[in-house]
Amino acid sequence: MLTLWQAEWCPYSSRVRESLTEYGLDFVAKQVPASRRDREAMREAVGIDAIPVLVLDDGTVITDFQEMLTWIREHHQRPADADRHREKWFEDAPRRDPKHILT
Repeated sequence: MLTLWQAEWCPYSSRVRESLTEYGLDFVAKQVPASRRDREAMREAVGIDAIPVLVLDDGTVITDFQEMLTWIREHHQRPADADRHREKWFEDAPRRDPKHILT
């Protein structure tokens, strides 16, 4: 299974998550600490502490988010409802207000 080392606040992580979802790909999201110095587990697992990092099924590590998006496009069929996922994201975007997040 694909593994994405990421954080919700990271715009590059967000773009990779969106692409994985649009392509219907299952993945495990590994949350990382906000501070790079606290990412020991990530450094041990993938050798770096910058996000996002995508680990493929064969263990290949991709560290550049543009390369991640290219890999997704080149290795997977885009499903028929991919555009609808994108539309739903934009429909819900105005409601993406931190005050509405439950804590």
